[in-house]
Order: sequence, then C-alpha cells, then structure tokens
Amino acid sequence: MNVIKNPAKQQWTDLIQRPKIAKEQLTDLIYNILNEVKAKGDEALFRFSEQFDHVKLKQLFVTDTEILESKTLVPNKLKAAIAIAKQNIEKFHASQKTEEVVIETTKGVQCWRKSVGVEKVGLYIPGGTAPLFSTILMLGIPAKLAGCAEIILCTPPNKNGTIHPAILYTANLIGISKIVKVGGAQAIAAMAFGTETIPQVYKIFGPGNQFVTKAKELIQQEGVAIDMPAGPSEVLIIADETANPAFIAADLLSQAEHGEDSQVILLSDNESIIDLTLKELEKQLVCLPRKEIAKQALKNSKFILLNTLDECVDFSNVYAPEHLIIASENASNYTDKIINAGSVFLGNYSCESAGDYASGTNHTLPTNGFAKNYSGVSLESFQKKITFQQLSKEGLKNIGQAIEIMAETEELFAHKNAVSIRLKNIENV
Repeated sequence: MNVIKNPAKQQWTDLIQRPKIAKEQLTDLIYNILNEVKAKGDEALFRFSEQFDHVKLKQLFVTDTEILESKTLVPNKLKAAIAIAKQNIEKFHASQKTEEVVIETTKGVQCWRKSVGVEKVGLYIPGGTAPLFSTILMLGIPAKLAGCAEIILCTPPNKNGTIHPAILYTANLIGISKIVKVGGAQAIAAMAFGTETIPQVYKIFGPGNQFVTKAKELIQQEGVAIDMPAGPSEVLIIADETANPAFIAADLLSQAEHGEDSQVILLSDNESIIDLTLKELEKQLVCLPRKEIAKQALKNSKFILLNTLDECVDFSNVYAPEHLIIASENASNYTDKIINAGSVFLGNYSCESAGDYASGTNHTLPTNGFAKNYSGVSLESFQKKITFQQLSKEGLKNIGQAIEIMAETEELFAHKNAVSIRLKNIENV
C-alpha cells in the first residue's frame, strides 16, 4: 500500500495509471480463438472448453431439467434477496423510458425518433472464482425492458460441466432460457459469429477477464457492437474528517477482493483518516476468505493526502473512477463538481456493495478511465434510436430551395434533382 503526501499536479498523470496487465502474445492468442470458432463452430467450442475449462461437454445448452433443479438448490433467503434486487433494478431502469415527441422544425416538416430494442443481444456472465449472478439482473432486466427479441447468455461451467444454480435460477426468473455452457474468449466468438447451434447476436454485454475483454475489443472490428471498453474493477474513495475509517476499509476491501488486478484509491485532506484506515485494513483483511486476492490488489493501491476536498475531487475527475465514494457527512456539497465517474455513492452509508447488488442502479460500468467518455449500462444501451421525418408539400416548398443550393454547392446534382423534380410537380398541380 503506497501512501503519497501532497503530490504536485504534475505527478497526477503518473498517479492515475492503472496496473499494467501483461499482454504479450495476448492479441495473437485471442485472434486464433476467434478464427477457430468462426471456422469450426461448435467443434471448436467443445475443444476449447476441454483445453481451458478442463471439462468435456456433451452439449452446449443448459437443459430445462437443469433449470428446474436450480430452483430447488437456491436457498429461500437468496431467492428473497434476488427478488428485492430485481424489483429495485426494474423500477430504476423502467424509469428511463422516455416518450418521444414529434417536432415541427419548419411548418410542414415533422421529425421524431423511435426507440427500438437491439434485436439480438449476448450476455457474458463470469462464473470462475465468483459466479456473478447479480450481473444477470443488471443486464437481463434492461434487455427485457428494451424489448430485445433474442437474448443469449454465455457462462463457463465448472469441471463437472454444470452451472452455478444461482446463475440458472436468476436467468430463468427474468425470462432468459437460452443459456450456453461456454466461457472465455470462445464464448464471445460464439455470440459474435454464431455457430451451428448458437445464434449470432448484434451486441455483446458483460464483464470478464483479460481474455474476454480482448475478445470483445477485437470482435468490434468484425462489426459486432459491445457495451463499453472494460478493464479490472476499481474504486476511488474521497474521505474527510467526518468519514468512518472502518467503513472506508470495508469498501476498499470489497473492491480489492474482485481480482488481483483490481485497484483501490483513497484520497483525503486528513492524514489521521488515512492512518486509521490503514490500521482497519490490516484488521479486516485477515478475516476475508479471499484475502490473498485482496492482498495482491492492495499492492496496486494508493493512499493520497491532498490539501483540500476540492483538490480530491479534481484528482478524481482526472482519474475517472468506475466507482466513486464520497465518504463525508457533507457529500452532497460536491455532486455538481463530479464530471468523470461511472457510479457515485454519497455519504457514509452509501456503500459500493449497494450499487453492485440491490439499490437499483447498474453495476456494469466503464473502467480504466473510460468514465471520461462512456456511461454505465442503462436501458438505452439495449436500444437504438430510429429517426423519422415527414414532409408535406408545404414543408418541401419551405426548405426545398435551401436543399437545392446546398446539394449544388457539394456538386451532388442527383440530390438536388430529387428536390427539384418534386417542386416542379407541386407547381404544376
């Protein structure tokens, strides 16, 4: 854990750097996987499942029987918790529906938009060290609300060839029935290109390791859209003297346990808060089942003392964190100053875990500084907007001459003629 005191602004560029992931030969490896799946379809998926997941699959799709069994394997307490999260996520994302209005830009010229769900989408759900069934809620619910006609879910099986029951239960709960037992870059390839049994999709969503992330990056070049660029998970906490060091430590560790390449940052204008948080970290770390993962992540952590809370906010905007926590009794005073962040948690009781699971906001967020130009997943992520326009004779007469002049200046005379021929028809009637 690195403690840095009052760094000059010239140092900020170095301080905001994320941990570097070794990428030697990664691109070539992923290209080979993508090309193999593209060329050989299901056969390549069976082979890669054996090679990477150490499982010999008999079939790629989860059966109805497996889905039914999952209902009996998920404890009632977990079912109740999932129900609460589902309700809140549905409520928040349903509120994002907008009513499109018809605008008359000029008399006789009407323009409007229509929201249409992306017809075919693929959801990737990690299932390795942590089966992220909560991500099914975050992706599946807005996909359903948006009206996506076909939803494919890919998730890696365990060595017995089965999927964690919480994943199956949650997918079934929100109405996803096409569940594929494939993970890694090969799952992204299957959804991007399609195979004999797996339908091709138009947009792929979901987090994953560096292999999944690189595969998503590369399939964009093949014309398949993705939700956003992604990288290891991260949290930045801004804390003042009103913060609770035990709470701060708990939030830092909750992010650190995601993976060894996760990054956690603490900014404060109070040196005592940093010192007390460090002591709490040591105390809480020993109790974590995933403490070895968290320890490695903490090696990438930074605790930075700055002069004022305003300066902390300025640093945060440069860093552009996936998750930003303002641990202060006066957190709301700083909301207008936040311009780069994926999701923000205000006050001492707004833990990042709330957004990860059940507050209602989406936890699929831009990382690695992409919060400067990307939003987290929302209802609109699963929609496209189609514009419409309708011109009456009067409308074309009102703007026709302007179109003719502009088209002629660009030397696009067929464009000009498409207007001129109609204007002459109007004059001759």
